[in-house]
Amino acid sequence: MDLREFISKCEAAGKLKRVKKEVDWNLELSHISKINEEKDGGALLFENVKGYKNAVLTGAYSTKENFAIALGMPIGTSMCEMSRQWMQLAIKQLIPPVEVKDGPILENVIERKDVNLFDFPVPQMYPQDGGRFIGTAATLITKDPETGWVNLGTYRMQILDEKSAGIQIIKGKHADFMMKKYEKMGKKMPAMLVIGGDPLGFLTGSTLVSAETSEYEIMGALRGEPIEIINSEYTGLPFMANAEIVLEGEVDPNPDAWRQEGPFGEYTGYYSGKKSDEWPKPWLDVQRIYHRNDYILWSTTVGKPITDTHMIQSLNRTATLWTDLETARVPGIQSVYIPASSTGRFWAIVSVKQMYPGHPNHVADAVYGSTTGHYGMKGVIVVDEDIPADDWNKVMWAMSVRYDPKRDTQIIKRGRSTPLDPALHHSEREIVSRIIIDACTPYEWDRKPQEIFLDPEMEKKVRENWDSYGI
Repeated sequence: MDLREFISKCEAAGKLKRVKKEVDWNLELSHISKINEEKDGGALLFENVKGYKNAVLTGAYSTKENFAIALGMPIGTSMCEMSRQWMQLAIKQLIPPVEVKDGPILENVIERKDVNLFDFPVPQMYPQDGGRFIGTAATLITKDPETGWVNLGTYRMQILDEKSAGIQIIKGKHADFMMKKYEKMGKKMPAMLVIGGDPLGFLTGSTLVSAETSEYEIMGALRGEPIEIINSEYTGLPFMANAEIVLEGEVDPNPDAWRQEGPFGEYTGYYSGKKSDEWPKPWLDVQRIYHRNDYILWSTTVGKPITDTHMIQSLNRTATLWTDLETARVPGIQSVYIPASSTGRFWAIVSVKQMYPGHPNHVADAVYGSTTGHYGMKGVIVVDEDIPADDWNKVMWAMSVRYDPKRDTQIIKRGRSTPLDPALHHSEREIVSRIIIDACTPYEWDRKPQEIFLDPEMEKKVRENWDSYGI
């Protein structure tokens, strides 16, 4: 599947609309998108952007139906079930990509002298953004100079000038690992920004995947077949043969060469990257651009929940957390959920079938010790097996009638934070405290509260005769 097939399928399902009226790239396009997301309006394809001839796609993953289309699952599949299937596919066998020599991305190749990033209809999202961000629904491709491990990561990228795009690579991220190696070698790091291609690229590129695992392999496992890639003759980096746009160049890993970027309206609902108090960032020196004929620019508004960014983080982090717990052989896991309303990052809910005293704490400890849960997460709620992790009303009921704050709360004082957490002072964003909420009835109680249930036979009778009641 490429981005165009994805768009067609979303449109056929009634989950994408075309905007033919002229809209301004400066704030108007993003504001239409954000208001549409708040109305659960699905994806938008802007076909008439002021001053440009190419279309811009936003809100691609603003509905769970669009996720199902991208993953090749039936429309109507729940977020929790999609994450379960993702987990089951990911723990079977990863499928590496296959190299091809040609593809539609090679229809147009622009060399350094003609590179101008302002030729693309990149939106200005929010009033105080520091500029236009070309890297929102995109992936940065880098390669480990020692092992050859290829990483696809989602990092915000701002157009700094005609041939430069700033990159926010946070400490401890996989691209940061690689960049430090290039710095020690005294070499610049080859890098690519890829927009479009298989819609799973953006979905997996923003996923917390274990080091030494390429997102191309995860994509292959989810797709059930290898992703077709072209190895660049310029940098040697592999990019999707059916991508829409590729920016290729180098990143200087020396911090003395870095530049200021931002601010940017982030997924937390707050601006980050104020030039006066945040670190300078590395940047991509664009040497070459590839793009398809009539390319489509894929963008996302980010901002306050819930946007497609939060939906993506909810789905992929739920899936990877579930995978982490399965591969760690934590018993009794029934369902897992990281809500989009928590920005798809900060809180997790796990439903467990208790098998021994302290089982819920075993689960919560495993969450915080996992690849997904160790970074940024600040709250874990564990509930009994009868509570679906993605049913917030039942989770709240469990916290009301099975949870005692004194007995069932644990505070962890030091965990790895994200520097984008606005709940922490900007000078203290490397460490965050964490909470465990055990909303399960204690396993060891010899006398448990008697729960109310419907009579099974009468419930069956009522359901079978429902239409006859005229309700």
